[in-house]
Amino acid sequence: MCWVLVPWGAALAAASPMPALGLSQGLTAALAQDTPSVADVVVWGTLFPILQDENSLPSELQALRTWFQSMTLLEACRDAADSVLMPKALLEFKSYLQKQPPPCLAMQRATSNEPEEEEGSERALTEEEIAAAADAWARGAAALPKPWQPQKPVLPVEGMRNVLITSALPYVNNVPHLGNIIGCVLSADTFARYCRLRNWNTLYVCGTDEYGTATETKAVEEGLTPQEICNKYHTIHADIYRWFDISFDCFGRTTTPSQTTIAQDIFQRLLARGFLLQDTVEQLRCEGCQRFLADRFVEGTCPFCSYEEARGDQCDKCGKLINAVELKNPQCKLCRGVPTVKPTQHLFLDLPKLEERLEAWLEQSWATGDWTANARYITRSWIRDGLKPRCITRDLKWGTPVPLDGFRDKVFYVWFDAPIGYLSITANYTDQWERWWKNPQQVELYNFMAKDNVPFHSVIFPCSLLGADDNYTLVNHLIATEYLNYEDGKFSKSRGVGVFGDMAKDTGIPADIWRFYLLYLRPEGQDSAFSWSDLMLKNNSELLNNLGNFINRAGMFVCKFFGGTVPNMVLTPDDKRLLARVTLELRQYHQLLEKVRIREALRCILSISRHGNQYIQVNEPWKRIKGDEKDRQHAGTVTGVAVNMASLLAVMLQPYMPSVSLAIQGQLCIPPDSFVLSHDFTCTLPPGHRVGTVSPLFQKLENDRVEALRRRFGGGQPEDLAVEPQAKQTPSASQPPPAPETLMAPIDSQRLQELTQEVARQGNHVRQLKANKAEKAQIDMEVAKLLELKKQLALAEGKSPEVSVPKGKQKK
Repeated sequence: MCWVLVPWGAALAAASPMPALGLSQGLTAALAQDTPSVADVVVWGTLFPILQDENSLPSELQALRTWFQSMTLLEACRDAADSVLMPKALLEFKSYLQKQPPPCLAMQRATSNEPEEEEGSERALTEEEIAAAADAWARGAAALPKPWQPQKPVLPVEGMRNVLITSALPYVNNVPHLGNIIGCVLSADTFARYCRLRNWNTLYVCGTDEYGTATETKAVEEGLTPQEICNKYHTIHADIYRWFDISFDCFGRTTTPSQTTIAQDIFQRLLARGFLLQDTVEQLRCEGCQRFLADRFVEGTCPFCSYEEARGDQCDKCGKLINAVELKNPQCKLCRGVPTVKPTQHLFLDLPKLEERLEAWLEQSWATGDWTANARYITRSWIRDGLKPRCITRDLKWGTPVPLDGFRDKVFYVWFDAPIGYLSITANYTDQWERWWKNPQQVELYNFMAKDNVPFHSVIFPCSLLGADDNYTLVNHLIATEYLNYEDGKFSKSRGVGVFGDMAKDTGIPADIWRFYLLYLRPEGQDSAFSWSDLMLKNNSELLNNLGNFINRAGMFVCKFFGGTVPNMVLTPDDKRLLARVTLELRQYHQLLEKVRIREALRCILSISRHGNQYIQVNEPWKRIKGDEKDRQHAGTVTGVAVNMASLLAVMLQPYMPSVSLAIQGQLCIPPDSFVLSHDFTCTLPPGHRVGTVSPLFQKLENDRVEALRRRFGGGQPEDLAVEPQAKQTPSASQPPPAPETLMAPIDSQRLQELTQEVARQGNHVRQLKANKAEKAQIDMEVAKLLELKKQLALAEGKSPEVSVPKGKQKK
């Protein structure tokens, strides 16, 4: 489609130069005049696929940006976008393409030291860039900043960049699926890890949102008290996030005294400043239960489609939103009695009175911060027609009580109360929480969420804090994802469709593989879809054949050809060009992650490993090592540069795949002081550095196994259906035996590091005994200890616990 649209847009621009000139100079509000015309609609439709992401537009084209945003807000354009430009058919076609094997190219490119041109030609390197890269390389690890080790608890530090990160609080009444995980906690964790590698003083907080109607409903369903439900599901959430290696500084909950204290203080400040209203609301009341019924405690016949089991807030059949009093034949879900409509008093946040303050703050935050395009669009759509008062109380028992006479039998509405949980969770982490949350001069706040949570974080919560007027830290960067779908549909726990957090570890696929794939298809600009076939493809191609292959070869060459010691390196012009190319990828990685474009930054890592694979393949160190002195020298240079690229990749991978990163650090014996990110590619493993035992990082996913998983999570199958084992393969004489099919979850990082160090020490001890020609019995005993340690390390890394075959010639 793009090859049709681009010439069309270019033709329009060529045919209408004057309107474009008028727009660019701010002379007209639209292309040809002050009001939109057919030309505006046609050009807007052409540009829509490109400009959905506002980051794709240079800042100097501000007039075009403003025009595009105003067009997008028109009702007719919004309808067109929903029905034509983003139809379900396109998403289904994309899902179909994801499942297909990659195309085979009939023509092979000529081999060269320069990387393959995968998506068009790479720009030429300048001599200045090449020289600068060589200089940075020569400065070595001493030029790197020392890793920052913050005190506990983490508090803002004068003169440092202080980054406060939150992910939307997951609701406690359910188990998160993969879409929930990538939408908030995993995305925020990746960015938090990156911030720490940059030596930014970083605090990452999250927790379970535990008050509200859904908790009471779940408690009734399971025959437990609301507190018991909260305790049960808080533990489930914490266990899931621990398995996914989410690096919270604090993972708390909202059912705490701190939540009550802070929420009631904000309420009292809003009340004292005149930002709360009282109004009467018509609501269903059950006389049998002696209570007003929240939406989810009512069911009846849908007034739109006549579905007989519609909820009090939405009909599951037609999908339309419902006011509970509109239901036909309503019933109380608790006692099955017939409720009646009664008036009840509620409190409202006076959003119209706060609208001017909100817009002034939004203008400043949008100008200085990074808000995703969907976050800006959703926020504009809320304020476009003027804000309306928003109810902040509910007739429930389970919630933060309202501290006002006449309302003491009510609690705060969950979306007034829940975002305050960020503050109360921090308060439970440190009694100096105000240094983070009442310190906008020193603190940058990043909020991560899925797009459905945007208005509560961009309008309602900021209005609450602006009205409270107590120097609160407001969001600087609001990062919202689109939705992750499952295969051709949606996740559904009740129908057994999709992978939920507590099921992922039962697949035998390590957490880091899940992290990689979810971040690889993170729905940054549009919805994306999880696909088992695509997961297998990305694991086997990007991880096993590209990234893992390069890092393993680089380390093995050091061990095989140079006795485990990094050789001397004499850089040629081609080597220096490679250093410059890697530096460009590293800087692009930084630029993207600083803008929280996590998915795109991951491509930079894979691009560097592709450069490395091609560098090795072109220079063939396994052949040059057998040549003359010049060839052996060049083999050493190639090996040394390659293993330093692997060292860089270990650091860049840490935000995405922390266990794999740690495994590389252990195998290459990368010094801890080198585990920090700068903008330059430096030689962190100098000549003479000794590496450890190198082993494969990834395992192949076989089609039979993936198909079994697809059936298991496709609905209609029992949840405990065993996964079929992968077919056994007979290894060739030149290949090591394959790893076992059960991929085990790695243990904690500290234990993994301890085992890595123990293996290295024991290995050195064995080598020393052999060099000293010790007694065979003593050597055998120490070798047995070494093999046992290696077995424990392999298990910890989720790899084969079996001992490798001893080296030596085998009889044919």
